Amino acid sequence: MYRRLSTVMFPIVTLIMIGAFVWGYRESQMRKEVSLQANSMSIKAENQYQRAFHDLSFHMDQLHSQLGNAIAVHNTSHAMHRKCLMNVWRITSEAQNEVNQLPLNVMPFNHAKDLLSHLSAFAYQTSVRDLDHEPLNEKELSNLKTLYTNSREISKNMHEVRQKVLSKNLRWMDVDTAPGSQTGPKDNTIIDGFQTVDKKVENYKELDWGPSVASIYDKRSVKKLSLPAVNAEQIKRNAAEFTGKPESQIRVHENGKGTEWASYTATLYNKQKPVATMDYTKKGGKLISYHDMRTVGPKKSTRNEAVRYASEYLQRKGYPGMKPVSYDESGNLANITFATQKGDVIIYPEKITVRSGLDNGQVIGFQSSDYVYEHSHLRRIPKAKLDVKTARAKLNPEFRETYHRKALIENELSKEVLCYEFGGKINGSIYRIYINADTGMEETIEQVKDSDEPASGSNV
Repeated sequence: MYRRLSTVMFPIVTLIMIGAFVWGYRESQMRKEVSLQANSMSIKAENQYQRAFHDLSFHMDQLHSQLGNAIAVHNTSHAMHRKCLMNVWRITSEAQNEVNQLPLNVMPFNHAKDLLSHLSAFAYQTSVRDLDHEPLNEKELSNLKTLYTNSREISKNMHEVRQKVLSKNLRWMDVDTAPGSQTGPKDNTIIDGFQTVDKKVENYKELDWGPSVASIYDKRSVKKLSLPAVNAEQIKRNAAEFTGKPESQIRVHENGKGTEWASYTATLYNKQKPVATMDYTKKGGKLISYHDMRTVGPKKSTRNEAVRYASEYLQRKGYPGMKPVSYDESGNLANITFATQKGDVIIYPEKITVRSGLDNGQVIGFQSSDYVYEHSHLRRIPKAKLDVKTARAKLNPEFRETYHRKALIENELSKEVLCYEFGGKINGSIYRIYINADTGMEETIEQVKDSDEPASGSNV
């Protein structure tokens, strides 16, 4: 009996042992492979951090040099100023990219990043303007001298950090764990070095970058409305009036209470089910967005029907004088952009984007924050110094014009300028080209989709 049992069990136990050995071997190999992969990834990350840091140090040296070149030449050397500032913009852009590649989540470097960002914007905005007619002023030259001095100190500090990293053979991969494994960030050379740089930048004299740069960081927002604040009850009344539904079907929630970004969201219910939402400003109770939650069915409506329904909808809801300026279609939805028209001028800053369902062409939502802020102040439309024929002569001879119109736009210097907008085709693509109605200079060029191109003599 025992012999028979042994004869049966022995091969079974042997197979189990062989299986266990094979399994253990495979597990061991997998652990080794995972370990090798992790080590390889760690090496790659370390190499990337080191490369980004050394490149950053190099570009800070170049930045100091280019700023020095800009203030070394005569005040009337406009071509050299433009060249130096374009180099400053290029270098600061590269430096910002390198900063973003470093593991700076564990150490503050926000002030230095902010300085690079502002300097990049200042250099670009200044270099693209016509320096022959609008040369660097005394304030801007003074800023360049201050930045030259500051960049020399930053560059020196970066070299000190770099020397310590090399002499102590420090690893950037340790930066992520340093605060948790040591008594504090001051125990880590890399973290301490970057904190020192950032602290010095924080203590630098604050520069007046000018209105064009300030406008980039001080974005137009509904929070700037100079209107009295309203309460939730007023928002409920506004929502009821907009939807034509009783106040009992509307619930209001305040967002960001106690902050400068406070707003309201009103939700329309039908039998306890939310069917639409509306966002309102707290100041003035202005509607900035609307969203209908209905399910959109298969496409049945045409482009013309959607544009017509959207135009009628805006007129009915209290947005008169809006002209469709672009159309984009995706599946069974259409996005139609409208802008205010005064006389024969399209005012692009005052725009509303409407979303329509192409199952029946009806509006299912819109976004109007740009319109709310821009329409809240009086705007004087300047007269064009050039006629359309003179402006057209500035176009590429191969450009096939399909329409033209006057347009007020905001250019790269954040200034509103009157332009002639020319729509047409060249090189197999559709473009909108904006020619300054005073100077004849190209303010901006946009490549657009086929669905955005207005037909000849129309807006969409």
